[in-house]
Amino acid sequence: MKEKFRYGIVGSGALGGYYGAKLAQAGGDVHFLMRSDLEAVRRNGLTVRSKDGDIHLPHVNAHGSPEEMGPCDVVLIGLKTTSNAALPALIPPLLGAETALVTLQNGLGNEEFLASHFGARRVMGGLCFVCLNRTAPGVIEHFGHGTLSIGEFKGPPQDRTMRLVTDFQRAGVEAKAVQSLITERWRKLVWNIPFNGLGIAAAANVAQVLNDEPLHAAARALMAEVIDAAGSLGYAIRPDFIDFQIQRSWPMGEYRSSSQIDYEAGREVEVESIWGEPLRQGRAAGAATPRLELLYALLKRLAGRRGA
Repeated sequence: MKEKFRYGIVGSGALGGYYGAKLAQAGGDVHFLMRSDLEAVRRNGLTVRSKDGDIHLPHVNAHGSPEEMGPCDVVLIGLKTTSNAALPALIPPLLGAETALVTLQNGLGNEEFLASHFGARRVMGGLCFVCLNRTAPGVIEHFGHGTLSIGEFKGPPQDRTMRLVTDFQRAGVEAKAVQSLITERWRKLVWNIPFNGLGIAAAANVAQVLNDEPLHAAARALMAEVIDAAGSLGYAIRPDFIDFQIQRSWPMGEYRSSSQIDYEAGREVEVESIWGEPLRQGRAAGAATPRLELLYALLKRLAGRRGA
């Protein structure tokens, strides 16, 4: 393997921009595929504002097309899952013989989508627990957290997995390799399903969900359903993971999830990957998920009104 990976970021919004900026600040060879932010970033650079220390990269490898970017060793995919249909056209110019495709996206089905188009051996996943918002072109606000769990789509960690983990750790990201990527996806859904969903359905930020007794109870009940659905599929998550996630949520304060921000801005919401696919898989495995079923129906109806 090369001594130094060449990274390509596809979806250079809050998520891709943040992790790409961290890698670039640490000396990584990082290239960003950008659309609406391209001219602003070429003019002003890329900025991350964080209580952990601001990052400003005055000169960024920003590209307007995948052909301009060219082949990379690792492609980090930060696009919303609602844009997955664009990936079969965006990815091929970035591929070399051994290029790894790492989806940082939410929900279920993303690794399978990439594998169906580019082959399972290329595909990896990264599970991000981080509070981020893109506040202006080329400007990202980091509110807290930032952990990254990296795994192979098929099988246990490989040498490339550990190389990725090491690169992120050197960049100051709390990163680890995981034995079962799909289990980690369900662990992330334990938070995303209730907080992203109630954020939209109840127009409530994290603090409001936690401090409102009925909403807090609803969040915990949804978490329990997700854990039960995961268990029905063979992915064991301990019940006390609920308390762990609740405690991690208190410091977020008035944070609004990206799903809530998308909904309030009239943009398409990742309804199917975050709520629909977990519901379908859990139901097929015999799990009882009445609250998730109701939340999914509400979100489909609400998002549909916004043109999703």
